[in-house]
Amino acid sequence: MQEKQASMISPSINELTEKGKINRYELVVATAKAARIITDEYVRQREYAEKIAMSKEGDKNKHIASYIKKEYRDEKAVKNAIMGLYNGEFRILSPEEAEEKHKKEEAEEAARREARAKELERMMQAQAAEDAAAAEAEEDDTDFDEEDDLDDLEPSAEDLASAEDFEKDL
Repeated sequence: MQEKQASMISPSINELTEKGKINRYELVVATAKAARIITDEYVRQREYAEKIAMSKEGDKNKHIASYIKKEYRDEKAVKNAIMGLYNGEFRILSPEEAEEKHKKEEAEEAARREARAKELERMMQAQAAEDAAAAEAEEDDTDFDEEDDLDDLEPSAEDLASAEDFEKDL
């Protein structure tokens, strides 16, 4: 009778490759990508913890490590990545699924760009309307009635009297 030997590696390669559905190369690449995501999250949490520790809001008796999630702090990124792949936190996509996801992301990005372009166009139209209204208001201030201006140009009786006095003095 042959006993099943307990594996020191858990989960096993067989379990991770879903009994041959995923090749080992795909598994290695997916593990590396997941580990990078985990490392980036650890760095983000570490920077946040440092900011809190340095600020007045932070508890001076609390160690910086207590602000970082335990699984990021205490375990290696690769181990977390493997466990994440095994538990379903991360998925290895088939080429068809990856292509579909890529097309969906492209369509969403195109929709976002189109929405931004429409918003920019709306803002430009609003700015043009404001500029036109300001120019019209400025034009209204500079418009004048010719009769009013001619009245200002005709000398008043006082002006004539002081001009006559000036001429007499010469």
